[in-house]
Amino acid sequence: MTHIGVLTAGGDCPGLNAAIRGVVARAVADGAEVSGIADGWAGLMDGRVRQLSRDDVRGILTRGGTILGTSRTDPFEHGDGLTSLRPVLEETGMDRVVVIGGDGSLRTAARLGDEGLPVVGVPKTIDNDIEGTDISFGFDTAVQIVTDAIDRLTTTAEAHNRIMVVEVMGRHSGWIAIHAGLAGGAEAILVPERGYDLDELAARIVTRHRSGRDYSIVIVAEGVPGPSGDMVLAGLDLTGFERLGGVSNLIAAELEARTGYETRVMILGHLQRGGTPTAFDRVLATRMGIRAAEAALAGDSGVMVACRGQEITLVPLSTAVALPRTVPESRLAEVDWFLA
Repeated sequence: MTHIGVLTAGGDCPGLNAAIRGVVARAVADGAEVSGIADGWAGLMDGRVRQLSRDDVRGILTRGGTILGTSRTDPFEHGDGLTSLRPVLEETGMDRVVVIGGDGSLRTAARLGDEGLPVVGVPKTIDNDIEGTDISFGFDTAVQIVTDAIDRLTTTAEAHNRIMVVEVMGRHSGWIAIHAGLAGGAEAILVPERGYDLDELAARIVTRHRSGRDYSIVIVAEGVPGPSGDMVLAGLDLTGFERLGGVSNLIAAELEARTGYETRVMILGHLQRGGTPTAFDRVLATRMGIRAAEAALAGDSGVMVACRGQEITLVPLSTAVALPRTVPESRLAEVDWFLA
């Protein structure tokens, strides 16, 4: 009997439970055994594994987070790669693993695949920065959360003739910033893919306010360098992973000094990761989970589920993790035209 393990690794995002549900429902329907692995790679290293039935995943479609838990533990950074996992794999009889993760987790999966572990990847990230897929689940929910925040911040900014600088997630790419900024009517959108000129931005904001618009919303992706050109770090997590955050405070101070308008900052942070997934993300995550189970059942390995247009297909995992998916110049040009 085929025995599939499923884990969620890295940062959480809306839609993880829908993807788990898709994997379990499809695999069990084919007679396979499915085991849920707790807390990502950490659970596979120390044997925290439990069997999942169809009943175990009923009612989780709408829930945020992940019923399996997650962590940033990496078997290469915190162990000896596949050697660290082999005892649990052999003890449980697990013969393939579906890895639901972001770029870091999928890179780890690709390395384990090279060492001989049959793996199927499922892309999840609110940043939408995984190559090979047009969109990752979690992104739509994050954009909606940020857009709702912008709508609320706009009214208070207008009441006080303020500039509101809103910092959103996006380490390497500005997908959230661009989509939410356009949806929320931002005056400026700063992304990691392109530099910015604070003097030009300040002059544009002054012109806007003097023409009768009593507020300005500036969206800043967390991966944008500060005014000095350096990345702004919020520290390290317990695994030594660099946490970005706070660049908006530096940009806000410069804008206030240059414009003379009161400027406030809102760092949305992990609010973007939490809560109920949108209908779009529920459907996308479910479809990806089903396709991942089908790939595992067929014996495919070293592949990642991807959304291409309206179709859910498979792409080489090595291609998906080679480089982050950044915002192309054509999309940046659209923003330039609209904000000009």
